[in-house]
Amino acid sequence: MNVVIIDDEPLARARIKRLLQHNEHILVTGEGDNGAQGLAIIKQVQPDLVFLDIDMPGINGLEVAQQLNTLNVPPAIIFVTAYPEHALDALQLSAAGYLVKPVTEQALNKVLGQVGRLNKVHMQKQQPTKISYQLGGTIKSIELERVFYFNAQEKYTNMVFEGGEALIEQSLKQLEQTYPTQLLRIHRNTLINKQKLVALHTPSSGVHFVEVAGCKEQLNVSRRELKAVKNILQ
Repeated sequence: MNVVIIDDEPLARARIKRLLQHNEHILVTGEGDNGAQGLAIIKQVQPDLVFLDIDMPGINGLEVAQQLNTLNVPPAIIFVTAYPEHALDALQLSAAGYLVKPVTEQALNKVLGQVGRLNKVHMQKQQPTKISYQLGGTIKSIELERVFYFNAQEKYTNMVFEGGEALIEQSLKQLEQTYPTQLLRIHRNTLINKQKLVALHTPSSGVHFVEVAGCKEQLNVSRRELKAVKNILQ
């Protein structure tokens, strides 16, 4: 398992690295002392697991985690902090574990055991995600990666994909909650496939719209969702 450690305290990084040396299945492939540097290292080495300090200057650990969770296959994250009150925030970001400084060997081994169990779940999640729909009295399914976007249509949701479209019963909110890492809301009526987002355009009219790979339609972006779209592209 490849590991990256991000912490602005050199002694804290050294302590975790020393404790990890007892585990022959773990290799520390990178270290960083701030959030921006950590993101760059993570994108470069693509680790399986990140030990992430929460309180850092500039981009803090929670903000780093939010950006990592937008990746197609994000690494598992173990938060490390001196402030236990951050535990709830960490859980909301789907953290694999939470360690309080100073980190003990017993606590570290316990959280690594949790990550081992989570890895089995991650392997299952890597199987192609499919969405079922009914067309002409026949139930069919399509892989989510082939879907361009979802658009709210009164009581139903219109799903537009490679080669066609179909109405499904799930609401945009249900889809957003079920596939948080794959879908991106660009408007109160529209979710797009995050993997297919190519560019954000702002013509002279001032109306923002996104370019989705393989899709000829221009999908409008609301002012409310503009920042989220820009963050994905950055």
